[in-house]
Amino acid sequence: MAVGLNSFPAIPHIEGVRFSAVEAGIKKASRKDLVVFEIDKGASVAGVFTQNAFCAAPVRLCREHLALSVPRYLVINTGNANAGTGKQGYQDALLTCEALAAIVKCDVSEVLPFSTGVIGEPLPTDKIVNALPAALASLKGEGWRDAGEGIMTTDTLPKGAYRRFEVDGVHYTVGGISKGAGMIRPNMATMLGYVFTDIAIDQNVLQGVLKRATNKSFNRITIDSDTSTNDSCIAVATGLAGNEKVLDVESKLGCAFERAFTDVMQELAHAIVRDGEGATKFVTVEVIGAKSQDDAAAVGFEIAHSPLVKTALFASDPNWGRILAVVGRAPIESLDVDRVNISLNGCSIVAQGGRADSYTEEQGQEAMNPDGIHILVDLGVGDGEDTVWTTDLSHEYVTINAEYRT
Repeated sequence: MAVGLNSFPAIPHIEGVRFSAVEAGIKKASRKDLVVFEIDKGASVAGVFTQNAFCAAPVRLCREHLALSVPRYLVINTGNANAGTGKQGYQDALLTCEALAAIVKCDVSEVLPFSTGVIGEPLPTDKIVNALPAALASLKGEGWRDAGEGIMTTDTLPKGAYRRFEVDGVHYTVGGISKGAGMIRPNMATMLGYVFTDIAIDQNVLQGVLKRATNKSFNRITIDSDTSTNDSCIAVATGLAGNEKVLDVESKLGCAFERAFTDVMQELAHAIVRDGEGATKFVTVEVIGAKSQDDAAAVGFEIAHSPLVKTALFASDPNWGRILAVVGRAPIESLDVDRVNISLNGCSIVAQGGRADSYTEEQGQEAMNPDGIHILVDLGVGDGEDTVWTTDLSHEYVTINAEYRT
């Protein structure tokens, strides 16, 4: 039930990256569920990961390996999260890395593992290990849709995005894929996201770009307020575009790259919201006039997480009192209710803390009917602002998650 999700884009070849997607039979037969990326030597690699204390075994191993080496391979399985699996889960993730490293003859720390799927079940390492030779034998540089499909779980469509840009006669590409449809309030990244570019850039600078872009994209989406145990987002810069290495983002090239990179990250994040489990609305919650950006974000997420607001959105019911009540309970100290203004898709519903004189129920209904909803809240006390993207809450969401393991 994707809301306005575009067809998968024709992501161009990015020099220095090859990938494959194969069927390992991890949870279901006849579906791509194992993806491998190969990265040329000399790349810069950055990552951000879930803040959930029960982080999955592959997340722990990724952090360790990133601290030791520059990764050459990413191995991603769906159908099993390898989370809540204790010491054995860690050993299983390591075994996967060791098996791939043995085939390609690299150090085990040069392999990053990723898993997504059901929590608490042992990882079927035999199926993964048995499928690795086929995955490595079919590596290619084009056909990104295969990789996008290979990392899907409850997603209805693969998600990809790219940008091309030019600086001083040199052309650059940024492209990537993501997956996610439920258990989405990343609190760092998304369920899984991988963004690649051919630019040459210092690893520390790339890490900073990734962190900032994450806070403008994956850290600003929510479907159900649940932070996954497996959230991971990786940025890879192969350095094969031919430019002098970017050492700061204040340069002309650095600024252009961060802008393109952030655009890709936001498009991938929005695609997750548009494909949210059972979603029928794509909802933008914009908060302005706050005392600080943190206050604006707090109000935005409070609205985006409210079951009463989300069910009203599903019903296209202009029950604006629910939004007003949520703003009033938001965990901020600077709220002056007499200065609050709220609009729905440009229709003023609250002015100076009360029902707008111009508001009619017919206007409210017309504003709520589209599948794209823009909620604008002006707190009127400062210049802090932030934007959060979310969905409505439908019957289908309950059905999907009630039947997830069956």
